[in-house]
Amino acid sequence: MTTHNIAFIGLGTMGFPMAGHLANAGHNVTVFNRTTATAEKWINSYKGQLALTPAEAAKNADIIFTCVGNDDDVRHVYTGEDGILSSVKSGAILVDNTTASAEVAREIAAAAHAVHAEFLDAPVSGGEAGAVNGCLTVMVGGDPVVFEKAKPIIDCFAKAATLMGDVGYGQVTKMANQICIAGILQGLSEAITLAKSSGLDIEKMTDVLKHGAAGSWQLENRAATMAEDKFDFGFAIDWMRKDLGICFDAADKLGVELPLAKQVDEKYADLQQRGLNRSDTSVLIKQFDKPDFS
Repeated sequence: MTTHNIAFIGLGTMGFPMAGHLANAGHNVTVFNRTTATAEKWINSYKGQLALTPAEAAKNADIIFTCVGNDDDVRHVYTGEDGILSSVKSGAILVDNTTASAEVAREIAAAAHAVHAEFLDAPVSGGEAGAVNGCLTVMVGGDPVVFEKAKPIIDCFAKAATLMGDVGYGQVTKMANQICIAGILQGLSEAITLAKSSGLDIEKMTDVLKHGAAGSWQLENRAATMAEDKFDFGFAIDWMRKDLGICFDAADKLGVELPLAKQVDEKYADLQQRGLNRSDTSVLIKQFDKPDFS
């Protein structure tokens, strides 16, 4: 693979290992993170350089990855003071791995084109484990020619990267992904609660069901831990509710109903009120906890 100058902005749960895979593949990686201590930790873990602003990280980069929190964060790192677009070179490719709205993706794409840069919205799925193991699923919106240029680099941290259509369609695909996860976890929560109450062996149940029509990633990777009351796997319900909020905004604009997703979101809101906001999404099963009146 050709070695590229790469900037990676946003070293959170996902971005930290994703940037690491790019460095391990031999690319020249410059990182920026809002919390400098995290960037310094990355520098101590991988080979690369540290920048003090997004603009500094991006100025010599052939491809710039961003993985931040929400729409406002995306706007800030691209168009804010010392943002990427203030220094990006002509022809550079910008890849936003944030789960954000399709609207902000199209907004940043237009701003990028104004300074002769290219833009792909490329949200990811696979969670912390997928990022650490370099096997994320990447859903991409943008120009096919630009995608083909970026894909070999994206593949450093992905098991699958697929162009879904024009800019914004990567984010719409991620919305569909999150809606599916919400529904699957609700069904799995109900199934495990019934099975445990009946005294069924959850591990044996999982081994049987995974081969049939009920099989899913959530079943294989979360059924046992849900039954064991373990919920520390990286993707907090705070972030899931942020993602579902994006889905609801898009659905309202399209005149689409999302009744099950809204029901699950309400359950997550209740769990947040119980102090479980940093637990991972499989904590949904705790909606069935019986109250303790002792």
